[in-house]
Amino acid sequence: MRVTLVSALLSISPLASGLDISDAKDSGEWKVARDAPEVSSRDTTLWNRPAKRQSGWSPPSNLATPLKEVWDHCLNTYSNGLFGFKNYGWDQIKATEGKINVCVRWESSTAVTEAQRTQVATAVNKQYQKWFSWLYGYDNFPYSNIQVNVVGWAVKDASLLQGSTSSITVYTDTDSGGIPQCAEACGRFFHQDGDYSGCPGGSASHYDNSLWLTDGFSGGAGGDWGQRIGREYFMGALSTDSIHILLHEMGHTFGLDDFYDWTPTGISNFIMLAGSSSVITDFDGWMLRNWWYELSRNRGWQS
Repeated sequence: MRVTLVSALLSISPLASGLDISDAKDSGEWKVARDAPEVSSRDTTLWNRPAKRQSGWSPPSNLATPLKEVWDHCLNTYSNGLFGFKNYGWDQIKATEGKINVCVRWESSTAVTEAQRTQVATAVNKQYQKWFSWLYGYDNFPYSNIQVNVVGWAVKDASLLQGSTSSITVYTDTDSGGIPQCAEACGRFFHQDGDYSGCPGGSASHYDNSLWLTDGFSGGAGGDWGQRIGREYFMGALSTDSIHILLHEMGHTFGLDDFYDWTPTGISNFIMLAGSSSVITDFDGWMLRNWWYELSRNRGWQS
């Protein structure tokens, strides 16, 4: 089971309930993917990139059985009921009408230039779009271009942010562990009712996810609160097409599970199986679509 209350390991306030689908096992599972050659995530068929809107659940026949196994496993193992949790990434983009605002938690004493911050924002958007490309035009998904914006940075000292910071909010708050934290008053995790009245700048300045970039952090973690990966790994991968650990953790933000103790029938290489693939595969994409198909009907989001 991967759904738990956010633990002290993540240094997030225990007063707010949250979803943390990854766990410490991520750290040991990534070596294979880190050294693996990158392979194509798409075949030559057209069903995975629909030219027009589709409705209903119609995965390729060779994926239907393992996809059902995965969904049934999620229904049976997610604590407190899969549908009862109301802060998946899906809920966040519905609340913002198709946007994700990100605040970076820079857990480092290394200075970061304005150009690097621009690269970070570009990379985060690019990785999220690799997931969202599976949803655009599929089964009444209401958005054709989800905007992913880095709106703030939390740092130990504002002097670490070199160059102009006029386009972002700078936070020097810390959590209970002394780790730089974007202001709780502005965070979706802490205000799932959408009340950002205590946030300077109000709702327009809120953030939905935190991206933790932590010195010396091995592997990754992910949940409704955002993602956490190693600073050195991420900054060294800014020009990489698929930042595979981040892609995996983004999958958790949208509810996708880990596969530490089992694998679906006939499927052994996909981004959510840590260490087996460096790219989002067709199976990953259809798992994401399965979530939209089921959750959108449960939530009443189908138009």
